[in-house]
Amino acid sequence: MRVKSYRAEDLVALLREQKVAVMDEMKAALGTRGDATVFRLLAPLPYRTSYSHRGQYYTLDEVAEFDEDGLWSHESVWFSLYGTLLATAEAIVSESEFGYFIDELDNRLHVATKDALRKLARDERLCREKVGGRYLYCAAESAVRRRQMLARQTCTERTLGPPLPEPELMHDELKAAIILFFSLLDEKQRRLYAGLESLKLGHGGDRRMARLLGMGVGAIARGRRELLARDVEVERIRRAGAGREAVEKKRQR
Repeated sequence: MRVKSYRAEDLVALLREQKVAVMDEMKAALGTRGDATVFRLLAPLPYRTSYSHRGQYYTLDEVAEFDEDGLWSHESVWFSLYGTLLATAEAIVSESEFGYFIDELDNRLHVATKDALRKLARDERLCREKVGGRYLYCAAESAVRRRQMLARQTCTERTLGPPLPEPELMHDELKAAIILFFSLLDEKQRRLYAGLESLKLGHGGDRRMARLLGMGVGAIARGRRELLARDVEVERIRRAGAGREAVEKKRQR
């Protein structure tokens, strides 16, 4: 009796066509009833499982178009370069500027994260601090956590005022005024101003300010970090020795 052979190429073709697939769809494409056969053929392939939908969906790295945070979705199914929801939540929180409240991370990852965050805090992979009666989840590393707490405190409306609207939603007059004001600043002042507005905007602020001001994201991030670290040297308006030369007062004879 001839043993039926199964080809990984059939799985690749399915995932390229559909972008994502569940186990039953992959078994049907191969003509098998066994999960083990699918896993054996997937093993050498660069594939991912979803962190949403309890990991039931699969895709290929070549199909996924991950954003700068390492996330990608197709038809409300979410995947991450970090893998599972636990690993993704840990990485996103640890690398964030402000830490995350539960509802903020829910919105960022498009899934419920409360149980994952509690487990990460219990396992000491993240820390949580009470802020305004709510838990703010921060990095486990103490230096990063202190920086996140300072950033969270600094970016409140009470401290900085309301953030600018999206560049596409601004009135032309407001946009022109901001750009004119920006053009009058020197390089350091531009960096710090853009960093300040980015702080108020929160997640994605660097990119939004870059679109508005035509400034590099890296320079804006540097200005933001300088403000948070209070690493700003207050310079004199005039250089030493600038201005009119001192006139020696003549003595009366």
